[in-house]
Amino acid sequence: MKRLFIRLVLLLGVVSIGLGGVALTGTEPGSASLAELNGDVGRGAYLARASGCIACHTNTDAGGSPLAGGAPLETAFGTFYAPNLTTDKIEGIGAWSIDDFARAVREGVSPEGDPYYPAFPYGFYTRFSDQDVADLWAAFKTVPPVAQPSKPQQLGFPFNIRSGLHLWQEMYFDPGRFQPVAEQDTQYNRGKFLVEAAGHCAACHTSRNLLGALDQDDPFAGAEGLPGGGSSPAIHAEALKQRGWSVQDLAYALSSGITPDGDVLGATMGEVIREGTAFLSDEDRQAIATYLLTER
Repeated sequence: MKRLFIRLVLLLGVVSIGLGGVALTGTEPGSASLAELNGDVGRGAYLARASGCIACHTNTDAGGSPLAGGAPLETAFGTFYAPNLTTDKIEGIGAWSIDDFARAVREGVSPEGDPYYPAFPYGFYTRFSDQDVADLWAAFKTVPPVAQPSKPQQLGFPFNIRSGLHLWQEMYFDPGRFQPVAEQDTQYNRGKFLVEAAGHCAACHTSRNLLGALDQDDPFAGAEGLPGGGSSPAIHAEALKQRGWSVQDLAYALSSGITPDGDVLGATMGEVIREGTAFLSDEDRQAIATYLLTER
């Protein structure tokens, strides 16, 4: 898998050089009504926690301020750093508009028009509704400003040429809002939203092709070669049931980190639980477990 990632980087580098400054975003325009929506701070803060914003954009181990910039994420492409999301107008997002924010979150494009690396999971957040975005924006506006510069991504040539990501987005980014399954109940669809949009579980639990895009034909089947050299298990219904998981067991593990056999979930999943799912309501953890353990 590592060799595949290295080949991906080389291919993207070639594409970057070939494209130069050509922009091929293939994304939808932002909503003209976003600025008119009233965001709910509490709901936005909850959604931010469910979406991993705090975990990724806070360097907790180094004692960093909330959302002032994340710890290094080491990959085969180089080292990525989640940027400062505080309200500082120079170093953070304090000078952004809600439309800037929506475009970044749901389209993977900065206010300056630069594409974001897919280490930022906008491919999942594209499913957020206008109200979700308004709620998140309301919550982020309450974050105290921290004048801490975001660390630049440590990517060597040609990987640091971002224009090739326009073509990557054209090939693999599928913008669109969350669509509930009409035949399923509210709990199932809530779980689907949390797993496939906010929680972006497939980012770690689905393998990727040569170009780093998710294998849509085999979702939640586990993956190798994760950042830091780790791997993830399959979490589709069949695999979970074979390993003895029930809805109650899985919901409890998302709160406590304890597996049915008394072991403890550690590494990246431990962080996901500690900084994310442990803060969710019991109902939402039940919804996630129900969705994952439902045969599709």
